Amino acid sequence: MNELVHLELHTSDLPRAGALYASLLGWRAQRVEAGASSYTSLGIGDRCGGGIVECGAPAALWLPYVAVDRVDEMTERARRLGADVILGPREGPAGWRSVVRTTEGGEIAFWQPRARRGRWSR
Repeated sequence: MNELVHLELHTSDLPRAGALYASLLGWRAQRVEAGASSYTSLGIGDRCGGGIVECGAPAALWLPYVAVDRVDEMTERARRLGADVILGPREGPAGWRSVVRTTEGGEIAFWQPRARRGRWSR
């Protein structure tokens, strides 16, 4: 467990970022419709998922997602170690996630898929 499972780019210019990574590395951005919202997936390989999120980020930021057994416990553990909780545990269509900023300034997202048992899975 605690493996990198997804890498997400937060940027203010999704089309430009998608074009850059397609030209540079052959990674293809593809819009995925998910009900009332959409997401841009990024084909970065077989072992790890990827995506691009267009947001008001002042500078592009890569956010690694790490699979954990319990998103609530890992978020609290990071907080106890001095991390700032940017996004507390939240439920999404496929599971739960949280985001912390470490004492070294890096951000990490914790990811718990629905298949896991415990308080944060139903």
